[in-house]
Amino acid sequence: MARESLITQEGLDKLREELAYLTTAKRREVAERIKEAREFGDIMENSEYDDAKNEQALLEQRIAQLEERVRRATVVDENHVNTDVVSVGVLVHVKDQKSGDSRKFQIVGSAEADPAESKLSNESPIGKALVGHKRGDVVTVEVPRGPKRKLKITKIESA
Repeated sequence: MARESLITQEGLDKLREELAYLTTAKRREVAERIKEAREFGDIMENSEYDDAKNEQALLEQRIAQLEERVRRATVVDENHVNTDVVSVGVLVHVKDQKSGDSRKFQIVGSAEADPAESKLSNESPIGKALVGHKRGDVVTVEVPRGPKRKLKITKIESA
């Protein structure tokens, strides 16, 4: 059985929006490409047809992934998030104990993680280390490359 996935309402809306686009406009577009490619003649030696069929297979795979994510999504109510401890749906401010750098991360479910936007999954090394801790706690984070990092939680707020 698939495990549930925590997600914000905004993240779920984005998944549904992408799913709606792929199942309507994108499917029609790919079907049209296949139809045009068939008109070129023998499909056994038709690279246009092969490309279109490959695109269709990738599209259907992505649609199935999105449907599964939406099906197992559990929405985190950001209005009722407990800001006493780090959990999915909060914005956490941390200070690196060695470098003194301060950063803030939004803790989100794995389906909407985006490190470039400082959205960390609760399953990522940093997210996993922070979840469950309170303001003032110093947590040790195992990072894939380099030495362990010690992060002090300076503030927890609603995202």
